[in-house]
Amino acid sequence: MAKIEKKSLNSPDDTMKPVENVKAEVVALRGLTFQRVTVQPGWKWSKDLKPVMKTDSCQKDHLIYVISGKLGAKMNDGKKEEFGPGDVVVIPPGHDGWNAGKKEAVWLEIPH
Repeated sequence: MAKIEKKSLNSPDDTMKPVENVKAEVVALRGLTFQRVTVQPGWKWSKDLKPVMKTDSCQKDHLIYVISGKLGAKMNDGKKEEFGPGDVVVIPPGHDGWNAGKKEAVWLEIPH
């Protein structure tokens, strides 16, 4: 018989801080990973993570739900978008991203 499984991002399986102004709290259930990502004002992928990732732009394919704050993204072809609370967003590889507000931005991401 199937059972209910429960985990909380408030007590994550793992917490990653690849750079000072980014935190990702991670839980995994039934082979799916969920990440709550928090970035501080002023965070920008090209400034903060490009030196760590060693690629010209972010090469992750993001599926996110914005919880709070504002995010911006710019594709390598120049197309820009901004996202806010309640937005569900797909951002393909080949982009820059940043906190587009004056407060921390928080989103739920399902890596795939």
